[in-house]
Amino acid sequence: MTLGPETRAEIERARGRYPRAQSAILPALWAVQHEVGHLTPDAMTEVASLLEVTPSEVEAVSTFYSMYFQRPHGRHEVLVCINVSCALRGADGIVDHLTRTLGCESGSTTADGEFTWSSTVECLGACGGAPAMQLDHRFEENLTPDRVDAILARARNGTSAGAKRSVRQRRDR
Repeated sequence: MTLGPETRAEIERARGRYPRAQSAILPALWAVQHEVGHLTPDAMTEVASLLEVTPSEVEAVSTFYSMYFQRPHGRHEVLVCINVSCALRGADGIVDHLTRTLGCESGSTTADGEFTWSSTVECLGACGGAPAMQLDHRFEENLTPDRVDAILARARNGTSAGAKRSVRQRRDR
């Protein structure tokens, strides 16, 4: 795999911002994920080469943090809080509704590749707006099945504030 010139330049700029190359691994992985959509072994090897660090250092960072995807991921990422506050205000019903609506279980990607329901999580820190979820790192609170449907529809149509696409996904569609 060869990363695009924009991604390579972004990685080199990140490298120049830090006294130690290891410090540039996080932004370098973001750049790769933005271009490719997930982190491939070849791309991580290329990052290691560009930063002059070992491939194992890059892999260790990529697998430690949950925001880096090791396999193809949907265009949008969904996380649902199931901790006490959210559970008491209906999180189980939201989880059931998402399972039916998306047609996949937590930890899966929809058949059309639009949504990856990454997981149910123990706490999103949004207890005051329970039940809560994140869509593309954006909090959505006070959920009801109708509100979830509206949030997903906006994301599908590209009209939500959290709508995103990687460079490669924009080129391929």
